[in-house]
Amino acid sequence: MLYAYAVLATLTAFVGTAHADSIYCNATNSCPEDAPCCNQFGECGTGSYCLGGCHPLYSYDIDACMPMPVCKNISTTFDDKDSIMSVNHYLGDPDDADWVYSGYLEDYNDANLLAMPNHTSGTVVSSTRFLWYGKVTSTFKTSRGNGVISAFILFSNAQDEIDWEFVGYNLTAAESNYYYQAVLNYTNVETIGTTDTFANYHTYEVDWKEDELKWSLDGEVVRTIKKEDTWNDTTESYHYPQTPSRVQFSLWPAGDSNSIGTMEWAGGQVDWDSEDIKDYGYYYFILKNASIECYDPPSGTLINGDNAYVFNSSSNFDQDAVMITDNSTVLCDSDSTGLDNDEDECDASSSTESDSSSDSDTSTTTKSKTSTKTTSGDDESTTTTSRKKSSKSTSTVNSAQVTQFFQNSEQTTTGSTNLALAVSAAPILSIVTIFLSLIFCV
Repeated sequence: MLYAYAVLATLTAFVGTAHADSIYCNATNSCPEDAPCCNQFGECGTGSYCLGGCHPLYSYDIDACMPMPVCKNISTTFDDKDSIMSVNHYLGDPDDADWVYSGYLEDYNDANLLAMPNHTSGTVVSSTRFLWYGKVTSTFKTSRGNGVISAFILFSNAQDEIDWEFVGYNLTAAESNYYYQAVLNYTNVETIGTTDTFANYHTYEVDWKEDELKWSLDGEVVRTIKKEDTWNDTTESYHYPQTPSRVQFSLWPAGDSNSIGTMEWAGGQVDWDSEDIKDYGYYYFILKNASIECYDPPSGTLINGDNAYVFNSSSNFDQDAVMITDNSTVLCDSDSTGLDNDEDECDASSSTESDSSSDSDTSTTTKSKTSTKTTSGDDESTTTTSRKKSSKSTSTVNSAQVTQFFQNSEQTTTGSTNLALAVSAAPILSIVTIFLSLIFCV
């Protein structure tokens, strides 16, 4: 399933009324100069819209999108939700956090729980750095139920995509899939049989090389494709994922806003009166760990630094258009874009603001860093994130607006959303809450 378009359809169902003035971007409609960045879900804006997921072709200008943080080996044990930063607070510095999220996140034993309360559009967790070929491994349990989708994907700004996806009505199947720049090709999907993905932890892996792509399940390679077999005579190009991508985990619903094909694939409408909704108030996906191993960039890559990936063409978004530079990946504030993000002014503003408010909380309008409490392993390029939970449990979830992954952080609140409150208010108040948050927070 093409992740971005399916989720966009879901988001539009919630956003449409409150966002009548939203500007959408696609292959035939680029963003305007005053909202130059086209985000992952096809909306134009500034600030966070210009970070991960910013589409260079659909944006006003290729330089509106911020450079993409280069890959770094990491190994994360998801045993503390506080190790994942809300997108409300993220301005593009990957040293602030390895992962960001939007939606509802909760601690669960030695894992994190991605929740989808009654009549919400779920949760997304994303890496802050981009992977340009490498190996990603993760252990998790999927959700369940008709219309409920769990996903582990690699997704690039140019909309290359590599998927492990799971439809909740068939818990003994794992779907592998891939896309080149959002080109639909229904022959790319292949289903792999397994044991119950809701009841059992499984370990899934994507091994992505320049010339070959492998999917593994519980340590066994279950599918391999070669780049040479993806040549397309019409476009005279390889329809093979080949551009820097973020790692994402998500839980989202199929619904009326999606196409008939999407709903059929997902098993129909979500049952908001299901066993999990009755017992807990939400559907859930349990994420235990993830590791990212970076491979060397392709031979011949233009390298003028080691901090960020950028596209050096405004018309070609294949592998040969990617270069590595020392360009900054950090926005000055939530109104900035790649077109007006002056690094000197940014540093001066950050320094002044930090001096005048040293006792205040980290602001979304500065580039002051929050502590990620990481420890270095034997390899200096590896960061291990494994935080022990406090003995005092909490159900408070710092949440970005659940109906959009990246958004303008100045226009969103930095408060917290209580999962228990969301559950107790559902189903009567859930839709009202979403629309109020859209009106006043976005």
